Amino acid sequence: MGAGPDPGPGPGSDGAPVGRRVVLGLLGLGALGVVTGASVQDGLSKLLAPVQLRDPTGLTSLVPLGNTWRYYSVTGAVEPRDATTYSLKVAGLVDHPTTYRLRDLEALPQLSFTDTFHCVTGWHVPDVPWTGVRLSDLLDRAAPTSKAVGVRFHSFDGTYSVNMTLDQARADDVVVALGMYGKPVTHDHGGPVRIYSGSMYGYKSTKWLSEIEVTDNNDPGYWEARGYPLDGFIGE
Repeated sequence: MGAGPDPGPGPGSDGAPVGRRVVLGLLGLGALGVVTGASVQDGLSKLLAPVQLRDPTGLTSLVPLGNTWRYYSVTGAVEPRDATTYSLKVAGLVDHPTTYRLRDLEALPQLSFTDTFHCVTGWHVPDVPWTGVRLSDLLDRAAPTSKAVGVRFHSFDGTYSVNMTLDQARADDVVVALGMYGKPVTHDHGGPVRIYSGSMYGYKSTKWLSEIEVTDNNDPGYWEARGYPLDGFIGE
């Protein structure tokens, strides 16, 4: 799902999930934003930032904030990782399993492009600049075996995963993203490394990426198992 810029200290900043009563109260503020316009919506976005990161209910997505980031995590707080602690495993049905450190990924050829991020719940953020390594490049290096059918992305939150077919994962707009807006991907955006798939809804763009597992199946991931479309293409 979507993420956003570092909100800084505020309600819920200790990592505890926000209660349903608090979220429902904020929905009332959202109704005020509908009446009073963009300036109030912008203020609500800043107010809600530290709350939304720890709202597993997803109810804050109902607040009309305009074209700005919402914050989702299925586990509440996620322990940050940096250049000294981060690693990305490419494993499963491959001839050359590899573990990359952040500096290894930064040394690979980078793709930069601008695209609109779409959340399946209806909001979007236009003109987001992305920089990263094409996933197809990492898959080529790993050399999937003849039994490979799908790719499973794992998050270092310890819970989230999502799938793509091998062909979907090789699309030109699927990147292992290291940068957004000309800067490293922040923790709240799913950094230091996340997936971004331009043709798919945000739940396919795994945050806090820890492993790319090549599989012999296309089994549902976290949200697909809870009723989201298996393919996740925008507009379908």
